[in-house]
Amino acid sequence: MANYDVKNEVTDKYSLRGRVYHKIRDNILNGVYKENEELKEVAIGEELGVSRTPVREAFRQLELEGLIQIIPNKGAYVTGITVKDVQDIYMMRSKLEGLAARWATTNITEAQMEEMEENIYLSEFHASKGHLEQIATLDNRFHEILYEACNSKMLEHQLRDFHEYVLRVRKRTLSQFKRSSESTKEHREIMEAIKAGDADRAEEAANRHIVNAYDNMVKNGLKEAYEGTKKGEE
Repeated sequence: MANYDVKNEVTDKYSLRGRVYHKIRDNILNGVYKENEELKEVAIGEELGVSRTPVREAFRQLELEGLIQIIPNKGAYVTGITVKDVQDIYMMRSKLEGLAARWATTNITEAQMEEMEENIYLSEFHASKGHLEQIATLDNRFHEILYEACNSKMLEHQLRDFHEYVLRVRKRTLSQFKRSSESTKEHREIMEAIKAGDADRAEEAANRHIVNAYDNMVKNGLKEAYEGTKKGEE
């Protein structure tokens, strides 16, 4: 029970431990802390204005997630998200987003449906204007609405984590106009199936959407795209 309580406190964004954990995690996922870089408790504690204790506890949770490796008598090192991790995440996301879309057909609220429809309308407008930055923002929000609409906090939590893990690669992919336009069309297919209450079609459309996103990455060189996000941030 003690370990469970510590984990909950570490991942609570509003606690001190939670803020430290999420800040370090975001810095890893956003490329601020580079792969194989050593993370030093004292330096990060000073940077965040906290003692070593919440930093050490954040390290433990990040090691459980596979984002860092703690080597006894040496230190903590960033492992980050690898190309293999991206592949695994997309394959799992394809199944879980399909499940989220299926559950959304019976759980989505009127307000959520209205926001989803508005999201797609705005995405189509910005796609017609070539506004890629706005499309990327709307794309993220579409998936958030879907996660909320499935009405499962466990599934929503898992999908949000996966979504964050590959955010850098997704941003690069959505900067390609053709893919961003196709993605918007696929979102409409998902929305229309959910609105019609067609669980099978909604699940299949959401599953295909994620598979298409991954296939697009492979087609355009996943390894190069992933490494390119790192190089572009250095």
